[in-house]
Amino acid sequence: MGAIFTEISSIDGTSIENILRKVHDGINKLIDPNLAKKIKISFHAFPEINENPKINEGLFNTALYPDLSKPNISKQAKSFLKKTMDLGGSLLAMFFLFPVFLIIAIAIKLTSKGPVFFKQERMGLNGKRFSFLKFRSMHENSDSKCHKEYIEKFIGQGDSDPNSPGVYKLCNDSRITPLGHFIRKTSLDELPQFINVLKGEMSLVGPRPPIPYECDLYDIWHKRRLLSVKPGITGLWQVTGRSRTTFDEMVRLDLKYINNWSLWLDIKLLLKTPLVILTGKGAY
Repeated sequence: MGAIFTEISSIDGTSIENILRKVHDGINKLIDPNLAKKIKISFHAFPEINENPKINEGLFNTALYPDLSKPNISKQAKSFLKKTMDLGGSLLAMFFLFPVFLIIAIAIKLTSKGPVFFKQERMGLNGKRFSFLKFRSMHENSDSKCHKEYIEKFIGQGDSDPNSPGVYKLCNDSRITPLGHFIRKTSLDELPQFINVLKGEMSLVGPRPPIPYECDLYDIWHKRRLLSVKPGITGLWQVTGRSRTTFDEMVRLDLKYINNWSLWLDIKLLLKTPLVILTGKGAY
């Protein structure tokens, strides 16, 4: 027999002792005290919000964390296949898209002050930080405060309906340049990330790399998306929902991708990405 207590905001020694005492008191009222003494009560604090996911990886109860179960696939084989496709795909993309790179770079310099590239610190595999590249779509020295507020509300919304009035979206951002709106809508601002892939910091397909202050808001199960594969330019949630997806659903899709990875899945997602970009679903 077991019981799950939800919405416990603080899991510490005192809280657990109070819960166990109340459970014991309730049992003593229902059955013979001598029999109650023979009942052993064990507990599991869920979620383990104060624990280190790197230390505890592999120790989770999969009944509580069904998304964390891993398929039996050779990590070395998986890594080799992805690296081969990442290297070949990025080189081909850089070669064929070079004219597009050049046109966008010139357009950025002609339409607004500032550098061509936007660089930002992001979290990669196992929390390793790297310099994330995009074509600059915002005015130079833009304040990140409104994005931090957006992230807090986006992650905090849980599984709320993304189309409901209560969900906050970062639309009509005044920091974005006129050209920036276009390259964001078409995802052309993401093209420099092929450089990140060539440097081994990212993959063609995988979870999106979060900003460090995003990770501070993660629950333990959210962090699992950083522990198995490199972040990617595109992924399962980008193809299925893009920015229309709730944060929790986005993470579930990332974990689904991780647990069901195959070379063919990567190829399918790469082939579907251009169509999603052209239709502009969920982008703004």
